[in-house]
Amino acid sequence: MAREHRTLTDWVKLRTGFIVGPLASLLSRTGIHPNLLSIAGALLALFAGIAVAADHLVAGAWLFLVSGPFDALDGAVARTSGRVSPFGAFLDSCLDRYSEAALLCGLLYWSVVRSCHGLVLLCFVTMFGSLMVSYTRARAEGLGMACKTGWFTRMERFVVITIMLFTRQFLAGLVVLALMTNMTACQRMVHVYKMSRQG
Repeated sequence: MAREHRTLTDWVKLRTGFIVGPLASLLSRTGIHPNLLSIAGALLALFAGIAVAADHLVAGAWLFLVSGPFDALDGAVARTSGRVSPFGAFLDSCLDRYSEAALLCGLLYWSVVRSCHGLVLLCFVTMFGSLMVSYTRARAEGLGMACKTGWFTRMERFVVITIMLFTRQFLAGLVVLALMTNMTACQRMVHVYKMSRQG
């Protein structure tokens, strides 16, 4: 069987468990529903996209950065409180896609206003690649094959987007994102091909 390599997401989960675990327990005792954390994170990302579109780049960067931990806490709270559900996992995945798209749409608008046609194209290619990364995994899992492999999972994209916003290195950041998201989607296609050949 093809071996899955360790991603940045795996590394971060391993290193931050001592923080996320106790915080999830604390939040669970308040009775907050994990789906509300998913929605809160998505709303912060939406506001980040609006801030970027309005040329408030620093505010957008901070909002997007703050939205990130919600993606870890919602699942941790669901497990700690015994509220893990198929719909919760589904909602979390959907909102993750909307969160990333909201930020990229804000940057797309910012680029259009300034007639930065290269950035506009790169935003489109990045969004397409990001969606394909998620789609290839979902489609593979629908066929009964695990598919978490790839260089640029959500965590890698989150880190690059955040750094790009704080440094305003949009061209470099979007080139990396456009290339690596689509390469990751191709990696997953190759992975599924190898898995299917083993069957």
